[in-house]
Amino acid sequence: MSDEEASTLPVAGLTAWFALVETGNLLAGQAVVVQGTGGVSLFGMQIARALGARAIVTSRSRQKQDRLKTLGVEDTVLIDGVHDWSGEVIRLTDGHGADQILELIGGDNMRHSVNALASGGRIAQIGFLGGADVSFSAVPLMLRRGIIQGITVGHRTALERLVSAVDRYGIRPVIDHVYGFDDARAAFARLDEGPFGKVVITTRS
Repeated sequence: MSDEEASTLPVAGLTAWFALVETGNLLAGQAVVVQGTGGVSLFGMQIARALGARAIVTSRSRQKQDRLKTLGVEDTVLIDGVHDWSGEVIRLTDGHGADQILELIGGDNMRHSVNALASGGRIAQIGFLGGADVSFSAVPLMLRRGIIQGITVGHRTALERLVSAVDRYGIRPVIDHVYGFDDARAAFARLDEGPFGKVVITTRS
């Protein structure tokens, strides 16, 4: 693994690992929804697949859907212009719903995540690109006996277990682009555009 790939593990990788494995107790055969194609989402997808779970990735871009297929992801949900993407998750899982969801958007999107849950499913609240204030009806959450848990990153022991899993399963972080330190402005501009994977700034000369 390159230095650039390794640099993505402590934050993005550990966040996804801590949500799915350390607190979510991920099991083989479970359905996992990850939202978007940023670093945490793609790590979540890779971790889920490595441990035998089924990864379903939501995206607003058909081009990114095609790129996901090159990574072996068969189940994608296009959410651009879709009123409620939860119905597609329910359909893909034959009515079961998602056992775990990495919620990266927040805001009104939480309503769709709750509607997409399986009975006893979990939502890991990680991001808030759509707003820090989430909004949803309590009734579906209660009927599904769902759990919502806030996730930041994780502790050192979890990182050590993640590193072991990365070695064991051959997980390679998805890097969108590597920028030199002098190109930091371009790197942040790329973040605003919506990268596919992690944007890395290197301090090496």
